[in-house]
Amino acid sequence: MQKSKMVEQYPFREIEPRWQKRWDEEELFKIDTKNADRKYYCLVMFPYPSAALHVGHGRNYIIGDAVVRYKMMRGYRVLSPMGFDAFGLPAENAAIKNNIHPETSTLQNIANMKTQLRRWGCGYDWLREVIACLPDYYKWTQWIFLQLYKHGLAYRKKAAVNWCPSCRTSLANEQVVNDRCERCESLVEERELEQWFFKITDYAERLLDDLKLLGGWPERVRTMQENWIGKSYGAEIDFPIAVSGEIIRCFTTRADTLFGATYMVLAPEHPMIASLIKGQKAERSCLRFVGEAKKQGKRVRVLEQTEKVGVFTGRYCINPTTQEKIPIWVANYVLMDYGTGAVMAVPTHDQRDFEFAKKYNLPMKIVIDRPTKPLALGEMREAYVEDGAMVNSAQFNGLPNREALEKIVDWLASKKMARRTVHYRLKDWLISRQRYWGAPIPIVHCAKCGTVPVSESDLPVLLPKNVRFKPTGVSPLTEHPDFKSTACPQCKGQARRDFDTMDTFVDSSWYFYRYISTREEAKAFDSNDVNRWLPVDQYIGGVEHAILHLLYSRFVNKVLYDQKFVSFKEPFAKLFTQGMIIKDGAKMSKSKGNVVSPDELIQNYGSDTVRLYTLFIGPPEKDAEWNDQAVEGCYRFLGRFWRLATFVISEGKSDSRFKPAEEGQVNAGDLERHLHLTIKKVSDDLEGDFHFNTAVASIMELINLAYQFRPESQADWNLLKQLVKNTMLLLAPFVPHLAEELWQAMGEKKSIFRSGWPSFDSDRMKLQKIEIAVQVNGRVRSHVTIPADLGEEALKVRVLEDSKVKTWLEGKNPKKVIVVPKRLVNVII
Repeated sequence: MQKSKMVEQYPFREIEPRWQKRWDEEELFKIDTKNADRKYYCLVMFPYPSAALHVGHGRNYIIGDAVVRYKMMRGYRVLSPMGFDAFGLPAENAAIKNNIHPETSTLQNIANMKTQLRRWGCGYDWLREVIACLPDYYKWTQWIFLQLYKHGLAYRKKAAVNWCPSCRTSLANEQVVNDRCERCESLVEERELEQWFFKITDYAERLLDDLKLLGGWPERVRTMQENWIGKSYGAEIDFPIAVSGEIIRCFTTRADTLFGATYMVLAPEHPMIASLIKGQKAERSCLRFVGEAKKQGKRVRVLEQTEKVGVFTGRYCINPTTQEKIPIWVANYVLMDYGTGAVMAVPTHDQRDFEFAKKYNLPMKIVIDRPTKPLALGEMREAYVEDGAMVNSAQFNGLPNREALEKIVDWLASKKMARRTVHYRLKDWLISRQRYWGAPIPIVHCAKCGTVPVSESDLPVLLPKNVRFKPTGVSPLTEHPDFKSTACPQCKGQARRDFDTMDTFVDSSWYFYRYISTREEAKAFDSNDVNRWLPVDQYIGGVEHAILHLLYSRFVNKVLYDQKFVSFKEPFAKLFTQGMIIKDGAKMSKSKGNVVSPDELIQNYGSDTVRLYTLFIGPPEKDAEWNDQAVEGCYRFLGRFWRLATFVISEGKSDSRFKPAEEGQVNAGDLERHLHLTIKKVSDDLEGDFHFNTAVASIMELINLAYQFRPESQADWNLLKQLVKNTMLLLAPFVPHLAEELWQAMGEKKSIFRSGWPSFDSDRMKLQKIEIAVQVNGRVRSHVTIPADLGEEALKVRVLEDSKVKTWLEGKNPKKVIVVPKRLVNVII
């Protein structure tokens, strides 16, 4: 963007580099974690170093830095570390695009990002930097894997997995959005592969229950996690297959409709299909349908508007309540992701089943009747899904359906054909990736010993550098002989390493512990230090990580808690999720051509202006549209404050172009009151929900009032100095370079961030005088200024003594005097 022609507001090009250097020299952000007195761990989610940062990214880091600096001023010992989530698909894809090795690309991007963060004025304890792609970090990622493996929480199996044909790797369920790869947006396919999983489902109940411990998290994020875990109470019902007697097990939350189940539906992915159709006339058509259905995206399959289609297998099962044979179908609207992948179809009481039954002319039976007007099968145009009374349900007829639900389960359970159970939507975490750029899985495969974990003393399993890392669908590590061949840790015989690398979310599931112990070489982290500093007091990042990173981190924390490595149940006490900054109505991206680079903005306006606008743009938890012209407004405001401050510091002798009001429009009492109100407002906004935008707005209003004040006496000058000094403190978390420069100009020796936070006086916030409108017979005839706490009777006396009111009274007594407190007085003649 081009800077408009305007006068230089203040010398930011000179100020900002100087203070960035000085903060480094003074080690302003360095913390000794052995001392946890008044500790405050403020953590911003570490970035993927796959490209340069833009102003949308900056919102995250600027918010975090403002919180860090504010807490420092409040007297906390603030830990503010930074690192880089350097493994994974984004970095590798960027490297492939630019035809350079991922390590070269990644480390170059890290260097560039560190420069950008520094130019933004973001302060970190860089001695604690972690880079996930370096061996001194991923050694301990492999150690984390081994801890899960030892306790039966890491396992390998052949499974149908999400496969991205563009990235050519498997994806976790959470990395598939609307049936597309979260990274490249390619349509995801399904493949059968040997894969490694973490058994997160063992922790489903605790992950759900412990959401109640997260009172400092946004309700929206907790709800998203609750829905993703997806706990359902129901029953598993056994449907014997006719002739063979094999069991199709069906999970349902609506056992009250069992008597109305007139056919069975299997998901195309159901493992029993192959044996069911073998040798049947429908075998070929079923296999063809299964292949076509699997290509159809899962999200599309379950949409209401998607046509429900299927194929009859030629086989039947027995409804355990009626003992009737019902046909077994395969249909696109049933998924393996929920329940057992088998659905008892009750077309009269489920809309999807209703549409399917109508299409294929399948039988229907009403088993819950409408209490107002009985249902008639021939008149039904849609499924009846409300409560009612049981009909056509043998001994349960006449019961309310909710009562019958429990009784039917009890009845079938007594016959050993049902059992109450809980199902979760959550699936085990798929961590295998068939890509190069990731932490190697520390497992050896031996023909004699089987799957053998690498000894902890032999970590890290190093990622070789001289490989072909372009995606082929098979891990490039299979082509590296030195990596491929190894000795079995148990029998010492010839063996091979596991060729998969770990999902990058494994790297990010534990990095917040490592920040505490980055110099530790003998273990992943020092438990004593970690237990002193964690949980993280304030975690800051995008809501897009609500399910993936945050859920995985909670899971890993619980595993480490169980193994006595940490003493806290949850890793993040408070969470703040900022909204996106968008441009032209869309998320910033190079492909859309709407990326705003911070570099040119900082060159033209300074980083303090960029920081201020980023915080002022709107409520930080909501998306906000970037406006180039509004950046100039923040730049002009900082210039106004600079001129006011330099004028006051020099007691009117500086050539700052500041011009005090020719006639004071604001008196000293009002200005002092607004100063204390502003201190309280900014303090409340920063202590609450980080409403930086309204905090900045209140400071702007205060400076506008200061421009309307004309100092006449020494007391006035002292007040103006007090206002300027306190405003420097209020602005410091937002515009640290300018605040430090002016603070020093006032004669202060130590950093403004070690100088405390301003306090307000509640008594001085009270309105001293107010102006009241005076009406005579309902029309405004005068105004009077009175003490704010003047009583009603004294107010009436004051109004009746007003010269203009006396003129209208003409010596007569008023009939009535009506007082509206703090607003007006109406004199009735």
